[in-house]
Amino acid sequence: MMRSLYIRVVLTFLVSVIAGTVISFFMSTWIFEDQLNENAHINIRNFGQDVVQIYETLPPEEAESFVSGMKQLDSYYIRIYEATGQFQSYGKGNQHKSVAVTKEQLKKVIDGGVVQDTPNGIATVLLGLPIKTDMGTKAMFLETLSPPAASFVAKWALIFATSSLITGSLLILVASIFLVRPIKKLTKATKRIAAGDFSVKLNIKQTSELGTLARSFEEMMHDLQHLEQMRREFVTNVSHEVQSPLTSISGYAQAIKQVNLTDHERSRYLDIIISEAKRMSKMSDNLLKLSMLESQSQQLRLLTFSLDEQIRRVIVALQPQWSARNIHFELDLEDVKVMADHDQLNQVWTNILSNGIKFSEDGGVITVSMIRDIKNVTVHISDTGIGIPLKDQKRIFERFFKADRSHSRKYDGSGMGLAIVKQIISLHQGDIQVESEPGQGTTFIVTLPISTPSDS
Repeated sequence: MMRSLYIRVVLTFLVSVIAGTVISFFMSTWIFEDQLNENAHINIRNFGQDVVQIYETLPPEEAESFVSGMKQLDSYYIRIYEATGQFQSYGKGNQHKSVAVTKEQLKKVIDGGVVQDTPNGIATVLLGLPIKTDMGTKAMFLETLSPPAASFVAKWALIFATSSLITGSLLILVASIFLVRPIKKLTKATKRIAAGDFSVKLNIKQTSELGTLARSFEEMMHDLQHLEQMRREFVTNVSHEVQSPLTSISGYAQAIKQVNLTDHERSRYLDIIISEAKRMSKMSDNLLKLSMLESQSQQLRLLTFSLDEQIRRVIVALQPQWSARNIHFELDLEDVKVMADHDQLNQVWTNILSNGIKFSEDGGVITVSMIRDIKNVTVHISDTGIGIPLKDQKRIFERFFKADRSHSRKYDGSGMGLAIVKQIISLHQGDIQVESEPGQGTTFIVTLPISTPSDS
């Protein structure tokens, strides 16, 4: 029962209302206690002085008759003491427990003094006044029966507490429905998403914290939907990329079992099997590397080195690829030192330049230029190759994506090189863009900070 948020909200409000009302009553009583007592003292003192004047002015019989018929006796209880301790009472004293008068108080009043006390809290006053008569001095003690102010405060507090509790309970019962409804929607939506249904619409229009939570939930839902789509595409792509070399390996392995194969054919089939195995191994390495980069489990090892010298060394290392196809390089590099991970950036230039060589025609030209400013260095790598269609340019940095599907057999690769490039540059807090036209070539624009933010 207590697990329901609705019940918790209602009970919390009820406890808060009751506790707040009780505390407020006692605090207001404590604050106004002196004022209430002062008002009670003034009223009883004025009334007592009137009674004293009556006894001192009229004969005893007439005074007693007059006092016994006073309407104020509904609120006051009068006791007139003789010196011996005997007293005559007036009023409804038998309807409540009267305050006891001590011998000291009686003696003080008989001697002409005045006694004024508040024995039972707010507005309960005991007043003792001397009455001088022909028979000697008497002591009159007046006591409040039901203080009007205190009675009013108690009645008002009771009505206030009851009405607050009833009204507040009704309001919280209604308000809790609107408060809990969005949470129930979120709970149902969570269960549907857990079951794989991402077509959930919350339709929560609130601008409060619940509205913010609902919008954050919708954003999370869209991200999960995107991740689920990426996961499915990833599984499909991996299956496709793995299936191709496995099919080749299986087919050529079956062919090798044939008895009538020549040594030349057997050697060629084995070379194909080895090539496909290397392809699978390379794809596995790239997957592992990309996974480590995306999870940032591989920390950057920052060094200060010459960026232009690094690019030259990469071009030299790729010489067997471009010299075999008579491809030429045109370099316009400045002397720029950067603080970055040397090995990671080395792979960036290797992947981009390898793609430029791969997709360039024989005898083509690859241009590498560099521009620097105060904070960044920008590297342009342009080739004269087949180019990339406009619709594919935004997807070339996705894993397994191959822009030139029609030439997938001619141009070997798993479509992961540029995904690795993108992730490495992002880890360096840089940026990479592509400009290309089919048949006109492609330009990759890489921007890197000269020094990392942690170094600045």
